[in-house]
Amino acid sequence: MIEGIGVDIVEVKRIKKIYEKFGVRFLNKVFTEKEVSYSFSYSDPFVHLAARFAAKEAVLKALKKQNRLRLKNIEVINNPDGAPEIYIDGVDKRILLSVSHEKNYALAFVLVLKHY
Repeated sequence: MIEGIGVDIVEVKRIKKIYEKFGVRFLNKVFTEKEVSYSFSYSDPFVHLAARFAAKEAVLKALKKQNRLRLKNIEVINNPDGAPEIYIDGVDKRILLSVSHEKNYALAFVLVLKHY
């Protein structure tokens, strides 16, 4: 059974502008080391950062901002098959994630499922 849904869309240039203004401070506040490393392994890291930012926002919406989560507490990591997955320390929920991105926008959709 679905407990919550969340969706978010992010303009890639918005993430790039924030990074240009705040640099590493922005990255350290929002993203984990694994997320930063993954994103900067690509020629355009901002598309991947935007996708992760959208996923984090979608998770907050789906969880209805439970547990006073901060963006950095939500980690988006690709599994061995390459599919993105959500990891949140201390949150025992099954969370499904789908992300999509292109040059200008990144989108994330999240389902939170009830455990039985």
